[in-house]
Amino acid sequence: MRLGITIGYSGAKMALDMPLIQEADRLGFHSVWSAEAYGSDAVTPLAWIAARTERINVATGIMQMPARTPAMTAMTATTLDQLSGGRFLLGLGVSGPQVVEGWHGQPYGKPLVKTREYVSIVRQIWARERPVEHQGEHYQIPYRGAGATGLGKPLKSILHGRQIPIYIAAIGPKSVEQAAEIADGWLPIWYSPHRTHVFKGALEAGFARAGGGKSLTTFDIAASVNVVIGNDVQKCLAHIKPGLALYVGGMGARGKNFYNDLACRYGFEDAAKKIQDLYLAGKKDEAAAAVPDQLADEVSLVGPPERIRDRLSAWRESGVQTVVCGTRQIDALRLLAEAAA
Repeated sequence: MRLGITIGYSGAKMALDMPLIQEADRLGFHSVWSAEAYGSDAVTPLAWIAARTERINVATGIMQMPARTPAMTAMTATTLDQLSGGRFLLGLGVSGPQVVEGWHGQPYGKPLVKTREYVSIVRQIWARERPVEHQGEHYQIPYRGAGATGLGKPLKSILHGRQIPIYIAAIGPKSVEQAAEIADGWLPIWYSPHRTHVFKGALEAGFARAGGGKSLTTFDIAASVNVVIGNDVQKCLAHIKPGLALYVGGMGARGKNFYNDLACRYGFEDAAKKIQDLYLAGKKDEAAAAVPDQLADEVSLVGPPERIRDRLSAWRESGVQTVVCGTRQIDALRLLAEAAA
């Protein structure tokens, strides 16, 4: 089992914990993952990190597809991959309607169709077999629609690159199935290794559609997990619950919150409704308190070192190849490196 570390995205001020990241590099961690919402971007921090590390892969978790054309993403990925010595991994996601339409000013559209087209175009650019052409529902290259000059022509990338591994962030059954079919890896959030049945059918269906013997042995599940070392498990869980409350309660509109849907599919329907009601009413602390201990514990690794070691085995047995740790404790990195060896 491989280990990664996530740096997330910024608050009001951008900062990177380089000693923590460099320790992960020294310990042999596989990857460091950035993120973006509507503040700091996912790419710039990785360029900074790549210049100050030696071995660790730099990965986006995720680059928002509505924020960039497929061509821009392919260009950025290849540029950073070459400057880092082949250490870049491309994580993509469609984000949600509130961010796509409210921040990027783009139509949310059909996320499954958009993702399939996007990945196809990026891979076509990297292949450099011919000038790029694509006429789809969401993307037209060359563009021939309203306002076009008619002067656009198919082009081939000047920069020669490789087929960089593509990871797709997905939660819903259909999106997980498509990720298993068309991507090299999957980025699940709030993954529970104790409820793999929730995703099993979608993964197997995606592998079957891909053909060629694709399976978990050739597909990387890179699951994020928050890690907190401490003697008091309840106090540790208190660090996990506000994040869960934010996603289950407030990361999306009522009736269109993918994380709330996930909590329901995990079997926490009543709690998910209560968390959302409280969060949308502005009662964030009460929403966090409403997060069940069981849910918070299943999607995290918290407590004394021996407890974390014991619970890590469930992640290994669940089929997760890369555990992407969210922590600010250097001791947690060292503990996991020892336990995963």
